[in-house]
Amino acid sequence: MTRKLRSQAWFGGFGKDAFIHRSWMKNNGLPDDAFDGRPVIGICNTFSELTPCTAHFRGLVEHVKAGILEAGGLPLEFPVFSCGESNLRPTAMLFRNLASMDVEEAIRGNPMDGVVLMAGCDKTTPSLVMGAASCDVPAIVVSGGPMLNGRFRGKPIGSGTDVWKFSEDVRAGLMTEQEFAAAESAMSRSPGHCMTMGTASTMASMVESLGLALPGNAAYPAVDAHRARLARLSGRRIVAMVKEDLRLSAILTRKAFANAIRINGAIGGSTNAVVHLLAIAGRIGTELTLEDWDRYGRDIPTILNLMPSGKFLMEEFCYAGGLPAVMKEIADLLDLDALTVTGKTVGDNIAGTENFNEEVILPRDKALTQQGGIAVLRGNLAPNGAILKPSAASPELIRHRGRAVVFENIEHYKARVDDPALDIDETCVMVLKNCGPKGYPGMAEVGNMALPQKLLEKGVRDMVRISDARMSGTAFGTVVLHAAPEAAVGGPLALVEDGDMIELDVESRRLHLEVSDEELTRRRRLWTSPVPEMQGGYQSLYVERVMQADHGADLDFLVGCRGHDVPRESH
Repeated sequence: MTRKLRSQAWFGGFGKDAFIHRSWMKNNGLPDDAFDGRPVIGICNTFSELTPCTAHFRGLVEHVKAGILEAGGLPLEFPVFSCGESNLRPTAMLFRNLASMDVEEAIRGNPMDGVVLMAGCDKTTPSLVMGAASCDVPAIVVSGGPMLNGRFRGKPIGSGTDVWKFSEDVRAGLMTEQEFAAAESAMSRSPGHCMTMGTASTMASMVESLGLALPGNAAYPAVDAHRARLARLSGRRIVAMVKEDLRLSAILTRKAFANAIRINGAIGGSTNAVVHLLAIAGRIGTELTLEDWDRYGRDIPTILNLMPSGKFLMEEFCYAGGLPAVMKEIADLLDLDALTVTGKTVGDNIAGTENFNEEVILPRDKALTQQGGIAVLRGNLAPNGAILKPSAASPELIRHRGRAVVFENIEHYKARVDDPALDIDETCVMVLKNCGPKGYPGMAEVGNMALPQKLLEKGVRDMVRISDARMSGTAFGTVVLHAAPEAAVGGPLALVEDGDMIELDVESRRLHLEVSDEELTRRRRLWTSPVPEMQGGYQSLYVERVMQADHGADLDFLVGCRGHDVPRESH
């Protein structure tokens, strides 16, 4: 028996309500047979001229529509909140959960049987997947693709990664302001998202790793014709997924998340993937914890030689074979039986894949680091966990003991960091407070604090830095992030003072503040919680209901799958 399509609750039959729904849709020129029971496919589009990563989606969406029509479906495009990291203040992460609410309610409240999720900038990907997972409909992701490689004075430069390097070179007196300005236009040469393994490229890789996108989705440049072909094929495939009733719950299993964690280690992926995958798992109802990041990712070699961990960019990655080639290289470490949107398994999808450039996708015996992934640290400074990316850290600093230099918030940091009188040297540990989910609010990407100018002028390029913030996936350094509980809720980070000694031991997964329990108790009695900057509105709701980083920084009332039951009739 053929399953009744969800959209027929709107368009099927001959009653008053069906008349209303069909009639209004026909004002766009749709013929009678558009409502004859063919699958209605929503295209969730994050296009926005304020989000440069998705500004080319007007053209890309036409290829998706063509594929849907070719497969016998009815494509209906709809907009949702577009949270682009490059322009949105105070941080796009503040609005990830808001965008996911927009996606969820748009899907549930409208007549669609499946959805194509068009994602680009790093927060658009998790927000779209989170919203669709809360509905558990057939869904497929089409990423916008990375920009072409930056080119400056005959050399490749990477978005984000070289921004941090050039900025510090200017402050160290190694690069002029005129040279810095010239590099600005040379970095962004085409439409698309960051072409380093930043969070956008990481999350495009994560949806492919989870089985939510067609093979090759992660790496094709935005302007490569393969990107348009993949969009067209995705449009065809979502129609078939609806007919097969292949929903997200069948794909987003624990084995899929384990694969994604392993692959994140292999590609040197962004630390932001931690909070995003935890949140996605929470929405679909799959058990996933912070400890799973260590359990599945600790012994994974980082074999992708890509900025910020390595030297190449996404173009080279694409033409070396893309993510399927990485997956083939570590196939023995993956669960090859995991189901994907192709209707086939991971093993089926990567069969026959080749690595065409072993300088870019390294053999395992030549890995950048044999223990990549994400290190989950614990101790009295972060009892609920903190994270560090070993492939981006300096080997000489992964075991370190140093004196704390404390910044109470980002404003205090900016006012203090370049003060010549600041008592700091390269052995110190920089500590930034009140930049977590509630404290910023939104957990901004400020954890990779720029070093003091006087140390940059000495040639220092890395120090241990600890915060409850995030950092851009394009960034690098020995940076401890996502300390939980955060300072704004009274976590131990709030109690650190200048001069305290801090021990970091990545191998032992230890982060320890060398202060007695008695002294910490005394300091806690004197501590007062910060006052939120905004009263009322979404920010107030966010601060009240956001969970900590170790739970994905989702809003507590959004956790869980609420399904796609048709809402009650409105007429």
